[in-house]
Amino acid sequence: MDPVMQWYMEDRGKRAVEALKKREFNALYVETQLQAKEIVLQEIPPGVTVGIGGSVTIRGMKVLDDLRARGNKVIDHWVTASLFSEENFQLRRAQQTCDVFLSSTNAITLEGQLVNIDGGGNRVNALGFGPQKAIVVAGVNKIVPDLESALRRIREITVPLNCRRINSSPPCIAAGKCVDCRVPLRVCRITTIIEWKPPFFSDYLIVIVGENLGY
Repeated sequence: MDPVMQWYMEDRGKRAVEALKKREFNALYVETQLQAKEIVLQEIPPGVTVGIGGSVTIRGMKVLDDLRARGNKVIDHWVTASLFSEENFQLRRAQQTCDVFLSSTNAITLEGQLVNIDGGGNRVNALGFGPQKAIVVAGVNKIVPDLESALRRIREITVPLNCRRINSSPPCIAAGKCVDCRVPLRVCRITTIIEWKPPFFSDYLIVIVGENLGY
């Protein structure tokens, strides 16, 4: 990596870490997703139940097979053929009361806030209440200056890319920007801003990685 870009990513990541710590999150910066994967495996005890949010970042780390191999029950709603089946719904419900919830986030502000827009609600709900512990892994590409920038990033980057991933075509795909659509295909249904560490988690770990990860 270009040394100037490496410095930029590290500086930005560490600034976000310090802001998160001031809001009572347990946060740290690592250079690579391999290091992040090792931390995730260290932080999750064998045998506990792990819920997985709808996250390209987490699946890109290839950590799920490692968790299953050592005996962790992994609750992953992406394994079902349909996103709207009864089985899929029950898996999403089970994520709300798992031992550890593992996910990314759509954006992290340099003020230390986690910002997410969800279609179903299971991911944003589990990030706020229910599981005993949360682990959030995010690349430095998710870091933005403030809330306005976070929402803009999600609507202009995250949502179109995820829609493309699931072969959905809401109006924003054709327009190239959010048009606040009123259609059944709409995926921007629930917006959350976590301002401070939610109180009922035993630990809320946020790992920022000095790479571009996920959407």
